[in-house]
Amino acid sequence: MSRLTDLIAKAKANDLRLGVDLDREFKILSSRLPFGLNFERHSPEAVELPLRPIRKGDKVRVLPERLRPILVGNTVRIVPKQDLGIEADKKKSDKWLWQVRKIAKVADGEIAELQLLDSDEAVIEKVSLDELLKVVPKGTQRLWHVKAIHKAKKTADLELLGGSESETQTVALGDLVVVAEFRDTIFPGLISTGTVQRGGDKPCHTVINGENYHVLKALTYTHRGTVDAVYIDPPYNTGAKDWKYNNDYVEKDDLYRHSKWLAMIERRLLVAKELLNPADSVLIVTIDEKEYLRLGLLLEQLFPEARIQMVSSVINPKGVPRDGFSRVDEYIFVAQFGTCEICGDVKEGSAGKEVRWRGLTRTGANGVRGKSPGAFYPIFFNIEGKIVEVGDSLPLDQDAKSVKAREGLIAVWPTPRPDGEDGRWSVVPDTLRDLIRLGAVRTGKVNLEKKSFPIFYLTSEQLAAIEAGDLIVQGKTPDGVLKVYFKEDGGRVSAPRTVWDKVSHSASEHGSMILRALLPGRKFPFPKSLYAVEDVLRLFVRARKTATILDFFAGSGTTAHAVMRLNRLDGGKRQCISVTNNEVAAAEQEALCTKGIRPGDADWEQFGICDYITKPRIKAAITGETPDGKPINDDYKFTDEFPMVEGFEENAEFFTLTYETPISVSHNLAFARIAPLLWMRAGARGRRIDELPADGWAVADAYGLLTEVDAATPFIKFMSKAKNLRIAYLVTDDDRRFQAIAKRLPDGIEPVRLYESYLSNFSFANGE
Repeated sequence: MSRLTDLIAKAKANDLRLGVDLDREFKILSSRLPFGLNFERHSPEAVELPLRPIRKGDKVRVLPERLRPILVGNTVRIVPKQDLGIEADKKKSDKWLWQVRKIAKVADGEIAELQLLDSDEAVIEKVSLDELLKVVPKGTQRLWHVKAIHKAKKTADLELLGGSESETQTVALGDLVVVAEFRDTIFPGLISTGTVQRGGDKPCHTVINGENYHVLKALTYTHRGTVDAVYIDPPYNTGAKDWKYNNDYVEKDDLYRHSKWLAMIERRLLVAKELLNPADSVLIVTIDEKEYLRLGLLLEQLFPEARIQMVSSVINPKGVPRDGFSRVDEYIFVAQFGTCEICGDVKEGSAGKEVRWRGLTRTGANGVRGKSPGAFYPIFFNIEGKIVEVGDSLPLDQDAKSVKAREGLIAVWPTPRPDGEDGRWSVVPDTLRDLIRLGAVRTGKVNLEKKSFPIFYLTSEQLAAIEAGDLIVQGKTPDGVLKVYFKEDGGRVSAPRTVWDKVSHSASEHGSMILRALLPGRKFPFPKSLYAVEDVLRLFVRARKTATILDFFAGSGTTAHAVMRLNRLDGGKRQCISVTNNEVAAAEQEALCTKGIRPGDADWEQFGICDYITKPRIKAAITGETPDGKPINDDYKFTDEFPMVEGFEENAEFFTLTYETPISVSHNLAFARIAPLLWMRAGARGRRIDELPADGWAVADAYGLLTEVDAATPFIKFMSKAKNLRIAYLVTDDDRRFQAIAKRLPDGIEPVRLYESYLSNFSFANGE
């Protein structure tokens, strides 16, 4: 060790920067545990920001060339490069980092980069598009190949970063993408990209499109120490193209694949630790066999104060071949902090609660007409939404369209299968007629406009339990429907077991198929079962009706969907923060690239995870309509059964993370981007203050903002009369005036200081 110290001292004398870097790396190595999980903390990730405008001083990468039309003579047609004997450039983006030294305007709108054909020399020319016909006239002896056409209304002078020698180049601004390294300081903001309002005064669920590490850093301002539950489903590192590192997919044969994955997860978990309430919260992480051992050790090292348990959950009963075995399960790590306890797994049979009625439409593999032809028949409703008649079964060779309803009635048939095949009811006509006479059939919320006719019934097992006295009938509704409850002394509470094998947790039936119903025609790989996520969250937030749940690997948005179902069950006002990037799937990337489409283009971004799946899924779940405005034709099952078309009484707002410049933040030019952060810290509820108030102060539903301390008296007077306020943001650099105003605020309102420059409030250094 002393010898290394001497060598580092010599290095500092010769090259101070090199010596400091060596000293830092040496200290990191020497501080590592002799036992436990040791891995390489790889160079922090560099994230491409395709939607971020390019500014002087930015770090950038040069994008790959677009495929462009080729000019032959005086005509224009699409010609693959290989048709001219030149191999297409299929390389990915240049991985070198460049710094923008200067941005200049170009008189010509577009520039063509040409290569001379049939020449021993690599002759390259850059010519204005206006001159292109002069260069390649019809019948010329010198033919040029158009390598690229740059939209060069502006160009950037670049200098290579980290090179041994100075290297520069000039590139069209449209061929560059801004890069944020994790050591850079960022100034985050949020732009609203849409809202869904159906929940009255409930807080908003928020969906943020952005790099999750950067969003987590921003959330340390809005939610430090206040998150009740974190649920994440990170990339499983299977070796398939399921996650990227430094803009590259990590391949199966990468020798550092596991340590890269651990470095990526560790950085995010360390920030998540700052967000979780240390006194009472839970962290839930799902994983499969590829990384569960390493993840378990990592959690033990990062959270020594937590109580950690691992659960095995069957998510694919059919199994997936893995090294000679058929893998049916994955793992759920649960880390409990402080006084966090499981609320108890109350089995079906909960004392005093109303029983759960089953949907009449048969589901599963046997829910097709051909499995039970006698269970395919019409049920006739009147315009008031009441069942008035049960029709007869139709032979297999008879189409439902052949049955005509009597005037004033509506014929309702079993819900068709996703593939269009006829479905079936769970019972035959005579049985249903008997159940109706008993009061054992009821309807949900009928919507004639959306053609939604939910029907539920009591099963033969439930009727037998009534006869045996295990279920209690407490009268009937005005429509003659039985009110059935579990016995007051029935049911029992038991701790959940560490092996879960529930039909409701199958990812294909209750993950992929639910997503297919919400977003027809859109695919997302391996979405979680909605009910599996709901069940694990229920264990910890059942008693917390205002809990805040965070998912920073949100994917298809299952966590937010599950939280909304929990709210519907008990009238809760829980809110979910969902964070995901707008990454386009690997296969779709290749297809888009062949069309000359690149990241940042509207035609590219529309297929990103957040814009194509997450946001539409949450909107569809709330409204009960698919993205094209059609009613969702499926039902929720298990814990709470009702038609998806009913939607949820919830609110949601969608945001995109922005990266502000220091000058715009310091001069208040970015307040509109910062406003959502203030709103989120106050609970993401009600109206938002999106502009600096002309009077020097403003009050919204959950918070107030004072920008001129001389206006403190009317501000405080108004705050004293308002209700349900949580925070008062006071903008001042004078600590004494801040303290004086804070003391005058009404009880229960938290004073939060904002410095006038804003620079200190919303700057985050990455990769510390």
